[in-house]
Amino acid sequence: MIDRRTLLAAGAASVAAPAFAKAWRSVDPTFPEGFLWGAATAGHQVEGNNINSDIWLAEHVDPTVFAEPSGDAANSFELWRTDLDLVKAMGLNTYRFGIEWARIEPEPGQFSIAMLDHYKAMIEGCRDRGLTPVVTFNHFTTPRWFAGRGGWEHDDAAAVFARYCDRAARHIAEGIGYATTLNEPNLAGVLQDLLPANLMEGDKAMAAAAARAMNVPFFQPGSALYIRDPAKTQAHMLEGHAQGRAAIKAARTSLPVGVSLAIIDDQAVGRDSQRDARREKYYGAWLRAARQCDFLGIQNYERAVWNAEGKLPPPADAKRNTMGAEVYPPSLANVARYAHAQAGVPIMVTEHGVGTDDDSVRAWLIPAALAELKKAMAEGVPVLGYIHWSLVDNFEWVFGYRIRFGLHTLDRTTFKRTPKPSAAVLGDIARRNSL
Repeated sequence: MIDRRTLLAAGAASVAAPAFAKAWRSVDPTFPEGFLWGAATAGHQVEGNNINSDIWLAEHVDPTVFAEPSGDAANSFELWRTDLDLVKAMGLNTYRFGIEWARIEPEPGQFSIAMLDHYKAMIEGCRDRGLTPVVTFNHFTTPRWFAGRGGWEHDDAAAVFARYCDRAARHIAEGIGYATTLNEPNLAGVLQDLLPANLMEGDKAMAAAAARAMNVPFFQPGSALYIRDPAKTQAHMLEGHAQGRAAIKAARTSLPVGVSLAIIDDQAVGRDSQRDARREKYYGAWLRAARQCDFLGIQNYERAVWNAEGKLPPPADAKRNTMGAEVYPPSLANVARYAHAQAGVPIMVTEHGVGTDDDSVRAWLIPAALAELKKAMAEGVPVLGYIHWSLVDNFEWVFGYRIRFGLHTLDRTTFKRTPKPSAAVLGDIARRNSL
């Protein structure tokens, strides 16, 4: 008997098929043996009740830019086994998740063995299900006390982060497949170029309210939109990555360690395009730092076309995400080409997806983008795997639960996860290891 979910998945696949059939007709559709097929989550966005974190405080002060508090999120701190079973049921072989610094080190120098054991159990749970764990040591959120000292602007931030990486890695590194130090650190201090001014001002006011709540002079959370001193913050994050990577490697030299960067597919048009200057500002230092890594994680969601005046609007007929940005399947492959050319190390897609209520867009995007990625691989770009963001609809930072990236829906009352048709589209490709 064919159930409704199977029929929906088949329908989604048939809708997607014409869109990408032409793209891979001239390229071998099969991916390399051992290719990583995964889905991703991040601790604060799915675990729930991360009360010692900087963001939990920021969600609850007045004023706040958060549309709503994270609350229970997807209750993944309790339901992590359910999440691993979802990954396995889809036919994937990899799960990317983050360990929460605020849970592991709730006070400076105080490390929780119970929390370290919790994440160690998750890693072992991945292995028991035949899943490769890709573990992020810091996915934006930091302990409340770290933010209350000025966050990454503080002069000893790198050393403090390295201390955490050292302690965590000595406890959990043995079972990890791949590790990343930081998630999208290249965004810190440049978001004022990309976000509305009122959102930046609101973030600044929220940080001031959090500082008052903690009775400290300055509060800078790990996911801050407003950065008081971008140059210092970036310098400390670069050093934090370097020291954190060294600490993780010291715990287990054979563990591949990298960093995940947010990279837009920047394209140039006309004379004196701003593209190259934008690329240097947004990615340059981090792509150079990645040359010392074992691999580079890339996270791509859209493209930007730059002329001499600035960014051009999307084409009128473009598919759009919830925020109105263009959904452009070749962007992922273009970023893989660019990132590898600059960093010279193997590439792992640690995030790719689309925030939309229309799952047919996601079902269309996945095979279309993978067909283009396979072209880049055929050209010689070494890609280790593709990890989709995200496993389940979750807390999307300042936007709350409004923007949905999940391959599964989330009932926020019962915490039931339900596969969307796009989950079957990605799962079918993963099982075949072929388009």
